[in-house]
Amino acid sequence: MSDWSAPHAAAPVDATVLLPGSKSQTNRALVLAAIADGDSTIHLPLVARDTELMASALESLGARIERGDDTWSVGPIRSTADAEVDCGLAGTVMRFLPPVAALGGSAVRFDGDPRARERPMGTTISSLRDLGVRIDDDGRASLPFTVHGAGEVRGGALTVDASASSQFVSALLLVAPRFAEGLDLRHEGGTLPSLPHVAMTVTELRRRGVVVDESPARWHVHPGPVKALDVTIEPDLSNAGPFVAAALATGGRVRVRHWPERTDQAGDAWRGLSEAFGGRAERDGEDLVVTGPEQLRGVDLDLHDVGELTPVVAALAALATGPSTLTGIAHLRGHETDRLAALATEINRLGGNVEERPDGLVVSPAPLHGGSFATYEDHRMAHAAAVIGLRVEGVVVQDIGTTAKTYPGFAQDWEHLLP
Repeated sequence: MSDWSAPHAAAPVDATVLLPGSKSQTNRALVLAAIADGDSTIHLPLVARDTELMASALESLGARIERGDDTWSVGPIRSTADAEVDCGLAGTVMRFLPPVAALGGSAVRFDGDPRARERPMGTTISSLRDLGVRIDDDGRASLPFTVHGAGEVRGGALTVDASASSQFVSALLLVAPRFAEGLDLRHEGGTLPSLPHVAMTVTELRRRGVVVDESPARWHVHPGPVKALDVTIEPDLSNAGPFVAAALATGGRVRVRHWPERTDQAGDAWRGLSEAFGGRAERDGEDLVVTGPEQLRGVDLDLHDVGELTPVVAALAALATGPSTLTGIAHLRGHETDRLAALATEINRLGGNVEERPDGLVVSPAPLHGGSFATYEDHRMAHAAAVIGLRVEGVVVQDIGTTAKTYPGFAQDWEHLLP
């Protein structure tokens, strides 16, 4: 781990940003290419820890992946052998790949970083068991566990409670066309979080010729081939968050290059969030230009569908002139860390006034000061600290290297914001 002194902005930021590719799109494209009916090409993939973990895991399951500078060529899984999968701390790997492993005829052991063993996995394990897949987990309902593939999954009707993470739904949908009977999946339980991610999954399936019927909390995926496809990955709009926040926090201006006009990414919500804090977000050709206000105003936001944006939103709320209430995000307690507890602890350590609620945070104005900000091996926590550091001198971010999970080179790009 390395400490990093967050840059302090003495004047409004004025910068142009070119983002790396979307992690969510890259990992979905990799999984679908690995079960497709031919070779696929992924242009402009994100090259970061989470996507490298996904690619390496798929290779261990029998896929062929040739990595170029800007293009990855993927050959589908043709044969399987016993394997071990390192999930790291990547939710997409630990949840998307057990259904893939179930299609094979081998034993695949899944494990990851120490914190990964604390992340909710019960729904993945129980749903696959309900589909007839044998899984050994010694009763933990968490990593590590072993999936014993039988060469086929029957599929059919299945009901799950995915209120802890939409990834449980996406994981099953991605592989469902390869089930003998497809999948008629229903969600029952608490409100399903992060629905844009499920929408992205359905979009990517349909792009590859898969028939998906939708109704509220129900998805019927028809069995059939997954067509090979050449795809270009969009910029990662969740990783745009700290740069958008830089404009808002400093009353400056940031141009984000190649912002998609239409997208399923949760990070597209930054357009509306910018307006909520008093800023402006306007398209200029293919780019999005965000201009910050003279003063950040407090917000009252339900972030249930875009919970991954919460750390940077909370950082802006801590800099605002009025109180803010962030709700609908209880599921963040099961992410890379308990993000609600971590945000309250670290912002308050800098003199903030953050009250933790069961499903969110209440942030009241308070004078902040410099100090150490722990990241808990969570890239979004590092982003939050960097944003606060723009306005508060002396913020030291612990383990800035954790941003390599989805954005290698973040610290260098962040430093280039300032003249």
